Amino acid sequence: MPGDAALKREGAILVGVCRGPQSRAELDEHLEELGQLAETAGATLAGRVVQDRGRFAPATLIRLGKVEEVRAMAERSGARLAVFDEDLSPAQVKNLEAALPMRVVDRSTLILDIFVRRARSREAHTQVELARLRYLLPRLTRQWGHLSRQDGGIGQRGIGETQLELDRRVIRRKIASLSDDLRRIEKERSERRKGRRSERRVALVGYTNAGKSTILNLLTQAGALVEDRLFATLDPLVRRCERGGRPPFLVIDTVGFIRKLPHHLVASFRSTLEEAVDANLLLHVVDASSPAVEDHLKTTRDTLADLGLADNPRLLVFNKIDRVSAAVLERLHQDHPGAIFISAIDATQVDHLEERVRSALGDLVVEQTVSIPLTEPGTLAKLCAMVRVIHSAVVDGNFEVRFQTRPTERDRVSRLLRHLMPDLQAGTGKA
Repeated sequence: MPGDAALKREGAILVGVCRGPQSRAELDEHLEELGQLAETAGATLAGRVVQDRGRFAPATLIRLGKVEEVRAMAERSGARLAVFDEDLSPAQVKNLEAALPMRVVDRSTLILDIFVRRARSREAHTQVELARLRYLLPRLTRQWGHLSRQDGGIGQRGIGETQLELDRRVIRRKIASLSDDLRRIEKERSERRKGRRSERRVALVGYTNAGKSTILNLLTQAGALVEDRLFATLDPLVRRCERGGRPPFLVIDTVGFIRKLPHHLVASFRSTLEEAVDANLLLHVVDASSPAVEDHLKTTRDTLADLGLADNPRLLVFNKIDRVSAAVLERLHQDHPGAIFISAIDATQVDHLEERVRSALGDLVVEQTVSIPLTEPGTLAKLCAMVRVIHSAVVDGNFEVRFQTRPTERDRVSRLLRHLMPDLQAGTGKA
């Protein structure tokens, strides 16, 4: 079960299956990532077993010969855990554990275990527990089956069946309670987002361990946790970039994506990922040094599409270029013209990154001063919600407001104030 402390310090054997058009090199990349996940969860790697293309065994996924190979490796190494890169059905887990002297988990279980360990905030705990229970519910086994064989009379049913139903009922009630809690948390987060709508927002998205938190620190000096490991950050972090006296913008760090991310986790973390929905710009961060860079690109694009963000304004940022060869860097430049190439650990590159972000935001700020009668406080409130107020004061019986706004928002401001200042369009633009 995800979160089981027994996963710590256990030797783990990785098991992969080469499916369809998948190449052996691609499978090796997947197993390399699976190994990183296992190590992040606290296991040590004892070896790997791979089944190439061929007939699969529905009861155990891998053929009996491969099951025996896993058993022999476990006996030699002392490993107590088998980690499959494929999702396993409850029956397959049961059959494998009956045939092997070890516990069996699949990729989704492993990812859930990591999320359980990494959750820090109340929201993250709620999201992870909800995903864990949704994943567990259809996988409840008939632990009490030996009791259900008793004869049942009128008004009685097998005790084992009753216990299983009770377990399911308890989990369903807990899911309902956590769902209610998450809705309340989502409402609170939505209210906080409303308070930030007058500010421009840049959301960092991308594959896990691509360097999003390092880029957040580069732009904002946030001091966010940075670790060279998968899923170092689960909770979104919002910080303001306000360098050189220029108009600030918010930078939002979000949870990283990964291939085969359990859909229950995507559903549970939707409220967190919605920080990116309201963003004016997405910074799609990619680890340029990863051999699976194109796979990471596709995984992030697919996940963004699932969240309804496929058409949102986006800048592609290749990070960690200090780790790649000149030939790889040249190929990436050719394949992705217009992308940004940086090493986020190099503080001298922050100016280049910031200029590209501001350019994508349309950061030509129009500055204007208007006078609003004291009899129109509602108009003043609406204006303040739309723009960045530089200074305000009461002058000659009017609210005098100096503000900045972007050209893309001038029409809205103009419509609001047209009855007060018909010549508002003649504002002064300042960089």
